[in-house]
Amino acid sequence: MKIYNGEGMILGRLAAHAAKDALLGEEVQVVNCEKIIISGRKTNTFAHEKEKWDRRGYPSRSPKYSRLPDKFVRLAIRGMLPWQFARGKAAYRHIFCHIGMPSGVNEKDLIVLKNSSAKKLPTLKYITVGEICRHLGGKI
Repeated sequence: MKIYNGEGMILGRLAAHAAKDALLGEEVQVVNCEKIIISGRKTNTFAHEKEKWDRRGYPSRSPKYSRLPDKFVRLAIRGMLPWQFARGKAAYRHIFCHIGMPSGVNEKDLIVLKNSSAKKLPTLKYITVGEICRHLGGKI
């Protein structure tokens, strides 16, 4: 089982590593999902997510987007998997995301990816997943 610490990590890079490990048969857990970073300007990121949220058509048949950070991150990881095939669906069942730090996790067991850190960003333009979910109306 691999446990990734999402604090200060870039969402796409973390999702790619988690998806790759899940495809190899590992159980993957991501903690501190509300502190994961999406790079770019705040206004552009808010506008993109709001547009995706408002694009829904017929309410009962349209896609449902969660406002909780853990489900937001899990959906991003699903985008990195071959979801249409049985192999991708089986890998998706091995991915667990948590808000904050669950009680059964030790600080020593956490994996911090050096190449996925926000310190690699050339600018300070980024926003956390928790802020995006709060902007969309989430209660976190």
